[in-house]
Amino acid sequence: MTADEFKISLAKNEPPAGMSSCLAALWWDASGDWQRAHELVDDLETRDGMAVHAYLHRKEGDASNADYWYRRAGRRFEKLPLEEEWASLLQELLSAS
Repeated sequence: MTADEFKISLAKNEPPAGMSSCLAALWWDASGDWQRAHELVDDLETRDGMAVHAYLHRKEGDASNADYWYRRAGRRFEKLPLEEEWASLLQELLSAS
């Protein structure tokens, strides 16, 4: 799947079948369902899961929780605009799949 195909899929009611939990979390976040996105990564102990988790808490406005998850993911607290961080995470996840 490409980033453009991913973005086109946002017009649907559900993420495409077989999508990883991290990609599905970004899908739900972009679709306006932060809670559902968070539920998908809340218990993930992978670096990708923790990176998405950090992004979601940053978006929520919970900087201390975001910082915790960034550190667990081996990353620095992001200073990019949220839209750029989302796009960067999407590209990383799509490249890894």
